[in-house]
Amino acid sequence: QVQLRESGGRSVQAGGSLTLVCSASGRTFSSASTAWFRQVPGKEREFVAGKRWGAGMTLYADSVKGRFTISRDDDKNTVALEMNNLELEDTAIYYCAQRRRRWATVVMNPDDYEDWGQGTQVTVSS
Repeated sequence: QVQLRESGGRSVQAGGSLTLVCSASGRTFSSASTAWFRQVPGKEREFVAGKRWGAGMTLYADSVKGRFTISRDDDKNTVALEMNNLELEDTAIYYCAQRRRRWATVVMNPDDYEDWGQGTQVTVSS
């Protein structure tokens, strides 16, 4: 089983930038699709960005396209989420998630991801 840990969350002003990092340990990382989700109290967990295994496709929520970039380093077993031009609406707990089935593609449904980190808080203020 894989363990995921997010880091990098903090408070930032609107228009600023932040990079989150998800570190994986345990089961091999390179054949899995990983994604970032976010959640605010009272709302469902929302897909943010995902990247398929290898040099595969990336997928972004419309709300973050052009502002966020997901990348992965399979040698280091990390997935990063670079966030630019942050908006107040980006405030949330951000979670890293991974699909267990090898070679599975990236999807937006959180129910298709079996492994999750504990989350890291991102707060954007005016």
